[in-house]
Amino acid sequence: MALKTAKSQSTYFWGKGKSEQWIAGIALAIGGVLISIPFIWMILSAFKTESEVMQIPPTLWPDQLTLENFVYLFENMNFALYLKNTIIVVLCSFVGLFLNAMAGYGFAKFQFKGKEKLFYLVLATMMIPGQVTMIPVYLILNEMHLTNTMAGIVLPGLVGAFSIFLFRQFMSTIPDELLEAARLDGANEFRVFTQIVLPICKPILAVQGILTFIAGWNSFLWPLIIANDESLYTLSVALSLLKGQYGGNFALQMAGSTFMVVPIIIVFLFFQKHIIESYTISGMK
Repeated sequence: MALKTAKSQSTYFWGKGKSEQWIAGIALAIGGVLISIPFIWMILSAFKTESEVMQIPPTLWPDQLTLENFVYLFENMNFALYLKNTIIVVLCSFVGLFLNAMAGYGFAKFQFKGKEKLFYLVLATMMIPGQVTMIPVYLILNEMHLTNTMAGIVLPGLVGAFSIFLFRQFMSTIPDELLEAARLDGANEFRVFTQIVLPICKPILAVQGILTFIAGWNSFLWPLIIANDESLYTLSVALSLLKGQYGGNFALQMAGSTFMVVPIIIVFLFFQKHIIESYTISGMK
């Protein structure tokens, strides 16, 4: 009798838990759709004519798909040059990601005088807002004659305390015995770092890769400050110019915004598996 009662209670709670999961799933799905509506509207409006964007009542799906907004951006707004500058900034940011990983490896696996104090000093820079250091950095680059140059745009963002901290924390969990075995087999430090440490750090590299890509792709304030020549502007700055020059052309603005947002979404979808893996491994540790 007691066994039968316990079994019925278990069935009741299992069914109740499953219904709660369904309710939570439906609520999350509705919330996801509502959040996605502005992005869907933006992307579809980029393929509409200006007259259709202003049409009342509005239409979600374009009556006739057109690429004239994107063609106008590249032919009349010089978006190809801005895209090239943005890609250069992103690629240089990934070089900085490699440097951050090397710094994190040094703090995690090497012993040297003043290591802890230097690491705390690096962490202390995280408490200083970037806006505070912009003027000193600008003055330093001006003395080095790097203002209004691509080098002046990319150099200040090559390394960051937050990335060094994350790499150091992750690499500290790698067994020292594994690295010593590689050294005994004749591998030098660079080979140990590139062929053993970096593959193990793939999850954190994926997370930092996304953050680095987003920061480089959306770079706006610093290129606007350091560059006076429009030929050095990035896509974010170009989008601001687009809003100022074509504030009444909403279809063109939607095309520019789509061109900025869609690559970030694609990169996130590509690396999301590694992000989940990173959280899973962190939880196991």
